[in-house]
Amino acid sequence: MLQNIAGSLGPPRGEHAWLEPMTMYILARSVAQGRRAGVMSALGVGSGLLIHTLLAAFGLSAILAASAWAFAVVKIAGAGYLIYLGFQALRKRVGPLDASDLSQIGSWRVYRQGVVSNTLNPKVAIFFLAFLPQFVHPAAGLGPMPFLFLGAIFVVGGTLWSLGQAVCAASATRAIRRNPGLMWWLERLSGCVYIALGLNLLRSKAQPS
Repeated sequence: MLQNIAGSLGPPRGEHAWLEPMTMYILARSVAQGRRAGVMSALGVGSGLLIHTLLAAFGLSAILAASAWAFAVVKIAGAGYLIYLGFQALRKRVGPLDASDLSQIGSWRVYRQGVVSNTLNPKVAIFFLAFLPQFVHPAAGLGPMPFLFLGAIFVVGGTLWSLGQAVCAASATRAIRRNPGLMWWLERLSGCVYIALGLNLLRSKAQPS
């Protein structure tokens, strides 16, 4: 069991490719909108990972792996949502972001967007379906419990890492967000990042990377 836990915490470098889009999403939020937005985005992405763990544990992710049609539907929905967020950022009117402005962003809204953007990424579902079974022994007869346990460890570790990235990115760019001119460019940059992530998702294939 300890080997299973160690394995779930340290997958090969190539297995982290699916994490890069979500990392870029969290960093873009943190840089453009500050620490609260970055933290809520990280928690939202972590919640999305938890949903993917549940789907893999109860076999629902196998539908995406087996059906090109289902994969395409989820992929298009996820890409469309990211592109929508991108155009929202591009159209947003911005000024200097200070402590009094942070409460106006809407923590629940930012959290919800993180959940939806990650849940609608079928590459994450395929990854969990391919990765978690490597550390589960079907002969043990424990049902979905090993998936849930190992997946929870993976989700907690990934969420803590994302929270650290969000806090560091927001702290490093605090002075920039107080400059109206630079804030305009940051929002445009974050919008371009969201659109690029959406377009990249459209190019994804159903095979696990």
